[in-house]
Amino acid sequence: MKNTFRTLAVLLVLSGVLSCKSEYEALLSSNDIDAKYEAAFDYFNQKKYSRAAQLFESMSVLTNGTERDDTVQYYWGLSNYRYKDYYTAETNFQKFLENFPRSPFAEDARFLRLDCLYRSTYRYELDQTPTYACLQAIAEYMAEYPADTPHLEACRKMSVDLNERLDRKAYEAAKLYYKMEDYLAARVAFRNVLKDDSDNIYREDILYYTAMSSYNYARLSVPEKQKERYLVFVDDYLNFIGELPDSRYCKELELKYRRAQKALGRYTGTDEELEAKEKEFAREQKLIEKEMKKK
Repeated sequence: MKNTFRTLAVLLVLSGVLSCKSEYEALLSSNDIDAKYEAAFDYFNQKKYSRAAQLFESMSVLTNGTERDDTVQYYWGLSNYRYKDYYTAETNFQKFLENFPRSPFAEDARFLRLDCLYRSTYRYELDQTPTYACLQAIAEYMAEYPADTPHLEACRKMSVDLNERLDRKAYEAAKLYYKMEDYLAARVAFRNVLKDDSDNIYREDILYYTAMSSYNYARLSVPEKQKERYLVFVDDYLNFIGELPDSRYCKELELKYRRAQKALGRYTGTDEELEAKEKEFAREQKLIEKEMKKK
């Protein structure tokens, strides 16, 4: 008897589910604009964004040219956005802006399109083509809308994040040569990074690795080439301390500078003094590493 009741209950549930499904599918294929319009917003308000998007999409042809046209198109995109289908939503908003540039929804649609583009960008290690596209769209948005737009701060944050991503990609690409111990290529690459973008947020590190690249390149060169290459390092070192006299890298670079001066025959101190300073620096670095491990 219990099994019979259980079976009936399951059948009733399945019947209800199938009924709901068939009702939704019937509505989806219906030409009743008012019923579809009301149902689409009901699903949207219930946060059933996938169903809402499908209804708005199916309605878009029926409302074309009517007073509901821009509302349907906008909420079609917004439903996909809330469903986190950012690729489709970006396409929706782009089409919406082409068709309804003066709609009351236009500013929000433009910002949401930006947000879709932003969410579709990749980590700094990957292709940054979408990042450039998004930055261009942000610049156009900020130029078009006044300073009091509610989305301006969000646009600024996106722009900062994306530019930092580009800065890091350029920095890490140059640093790869250094890790490979191709010091000549590394120095050229680091200098090119700052040539392309002098305000790179990794400027201090880039200048440090530029100097270290020229030092290591000179150190590993054949004796007859060392003098001219140590002179290049001296220029890089003086450039660094001139710009960043309080940098955490100054002490290390100063020791390299003393070594270079010794190789150039200009060092006035003793070997013992230089070695003592280098040992002291090595101990300090070990203590710093130990503290970092504890943290």
